[in-house]
Amino acid sequence: MTIHVRVRAERSTGEKRVAATPDSVKKLLAAGATVEVESGAGAGSLIMDAAYEAAGARIVARDQAVAPGILFHVRPLTAAEIATLPPGAITVGTLDPFQNAAAVAAARDGGITSFALDLLPRISRAQSMDVLSSQSLLAGYRLVTIAADAFGRMFGMTMTAAGTLAPARVLVLGAGVAGLQAIATAKRLGGVVSANDVRAASADEVRSVGGTFIDLDLGTAEAGGGYAKELAEDRARRQQELLAPHIAASDIVITTAAVPGRAAPRLVTAAMVAAMKPGSVLVDLAAESGGNIEGSVAGERRAIEVTGGVATLIGARDIQSDLAPDASKLYAMNCANFAALIMREGDIVLDFDDELVSGSAVTHDGKIVNDRVAATVEEVRA
Repeated sequence: MTIHVRVRAERSTGEKRVAATPDSVKKLLAAGATVEVESGAGAGSLIMDAAYEAAGARIVARDQAVAPGILFHVRPLTAAEIATLPPGAITVGTLDPFQNAAAVAAARDGGITSFALDLLPRISRAQSMDVLSSQSLLAGYRLVTIAADAFGRMFGMTMTAAGTLAPARVLVLGAGVAGLQAIATAKRLGGVVSANDVRAASADEVRSVGGTFIDLDLGTAEAGGGYAKELAEDRARRQQELLAPHIAASDIVITTAAVPGRAAPRLVTAAMVAAMKPGSVLVDLAAESGGNIEGSVAGERRAIEVTGGVATLIGARDIQSDLAPDASKLYAMNCANFAALIMREGDIVLDFDDELVSGSAVTHDGKIVNDRVAATVEEVRA
């Protein structure tokens, strides 16, 4: 039996990534799959159809019906898109299931097996499939380059005969993969970098990439698997109070905090922004999921009044697409490595005793198989 893999051309405006590259196509073919790539799918990542064909894939029209097998995608599919898939199809990509109850319900009702790579357990075996880590790595780098472009001053200290230029003071809130990469990048540019996070391991991780950890003495808040969990309202308010002087003293604030299944935690209020110096820059990675910074809007750059001038607030959107060739290279191999987990000797084998399979599965055999997602869907329906 031959396994059929279809690679989707993303429809979302601004999304330039693709879920396969010529190298990942070769890996899939070697595992016994046939691969179809929708026409123009790789154009945003500078991969032309001819390159896929040279690797052994077949180019198909975007409106051609998807055959039974595996569908690779980058952005979460909509309920309408899932409804066009044949029963028994398997989807592999990001799903953001807690925010997409309608899509999850459509997959359940359509007999679709859906795997959310954004739910993969954070264990060593998952590292080669971990799309959150691979894409966050690039996001963290890009956040700093966006901030540096908007800053209007040099990042690093420079001493000249005409005087000394002080280094930029950078504060990073959230020290996951994106935050740590932002710290390391800002440090390489010569900034003086500090950071805060609510997870226990964060202090050592921040120091390991050259940052200074700010200990707010609030204790830790972890949900397991390396993720943070939402602070109680009183602790969240206290966190804001303790962060306020650090934000006021910073030239650049970069926020990357996220809580799985929840809106982004509010770390910076409008009053805290107003206390910053003229020319300060804030970049919010979480703008698409509610925002860590009050007033941030995904895809918008805003001037915020502060004493004596203005600061710049930037809400990130499609940030990985700014580095689409690199982002696609990593994402595509994440997908191919996951597919290898469920492909054996020319057949698809779903071993739900494997925690990577069971941990990332959302729907299967007409059911929502992730209890937390099922509870969310029922809550939305109610």
